[in-house]
Amino acid sequence: MLTKFLNLLRTCSWRNGAAVVTSARTYADFARQATFEIKRCDVHQLDEAPATQVVLTREDGLHFYRTMELIRCMEAKVEQLYDQKLVRGGCHLCSGQEACVVGTEAAVNLTDHLITAYRAHGFTYTRGGTVKEIMAELTGRRGGIAKGKGGSMHMYTKHFYGGNGIVGAQVPLGAGVALACKYQDKNELCVCLYGDGAANQGQVFETFNMAALWKLPVIFICENNKYGKGTEAKRAAASTDFYKRGDFIPGLRVDGMDVLCVREATRFAADYCRSGKGPIILELLTCLYQGHFMGAPAMSSSRREEIERIQRNSDPVATLKDRMLSNNLANLEEFKHIDAELRKEVEDAAQFAVTDAEAPLDDLCNHIFCNDPPLEVRGTTPWAKLKSFS
Repeated sequence: MLTKFLNLLRTCSWRNGAAVVTSARTYADFARQATFEIKRCDVHQLDEAPATQVVLTREDGLHFYRTMELIRCMEAKVEQLYDQKLVRGGCHLCSGQEACVVGTEAAVNLTDHLITAYRAHGFTYTRGGTVKEIMAELTGRRGGIAKGKGGSMHMYTKHFYGGNGIVGAQVPLGAGVALACKYQDKNELCVCLYGDGAANQGQVFETFNMAALWKLPVIFICENNKYGKGTEAKRAAASTDFYKRGDFIPGLRVDGMDVLCVREATRFAADYCRSGKGPIILELLTCLYQGHFMGAPAMSSSRREEIERIQRNSDPVATLKDRMLSNNLANLEEFKHIDAELRKEVEDAAQFAVTDAEAPLDDLCNHIFCNDPPLEVRGTTPWAKLKSFS
């Protein structure tokens, strides 16, 4: 009886003086890795494709889960703050597209470069920003990652060039970054992301042409959530095979709801670029759970039903969690503990974002130009002028 009691104590943790029964399993009880079969990519102008049998380690799996779930929690809280009118202006969430973010980052280095459109909260975090900095930026506070001046569409970190508010404008900028990578001969590359709505922009095709001519180390990634604003892609594009749009540039169409598919495709693309072969295009088939932006018109019932079906069958966070559970890479108690930690981190960040001081008025016009003498900038009223310092 005493032995049985001691064994029970070993499976308990103590909270507020009370014993709570937890799992008696230790980390040594879990598998270190597991092998999975993933969907094959569609290929264009390529003789080979990314692997379909891949290995996931327990360490990577937990990291992927933690990052995707944190982005999901953060975006849910941002939505709540927006509804309370604490976040204003344009606000574009990425709920449902977390596998695109995490899978891409898993296959490149932080010393590589990345530029994207205005749905940038997730990439801001994976590129080194903190949840506090992101949420404070959204509420226009001094502690924001752009000092409260950029908002949802303009966030930056080292080797991360935004967050760009003009549709498709980041594509030629990304090619320019890739040109710098090649010129400096550092074996670095640029990941350049855009949406299916931007894929019809003229500057995208012009950029493809130059990138192919100069064999630039750039991975063009089309995050195809099948809607440009509220317009279905097939109503706006004569061809929705976006991975073939480069014509003379090789391409891959990838399951963008599976973090492992995105990781393997991006790894393949990164190796292709680093080998000196030039650019490559990835089309990530994904799903956005909200409208194009916060405050967008209500979705049709058919689109809402489509999203709910995808959430039930292909949600990127749930899919990874189920894989890990079914292959003894983690258990439910561990996921519950992670979820609780993430919720607290997001709540603390939200509290900071609504209590931190706003950017001072004198600072609003600063850093417009680099290394120029101070300028007089007309303020919010015709008679007020602010000094701008570089």
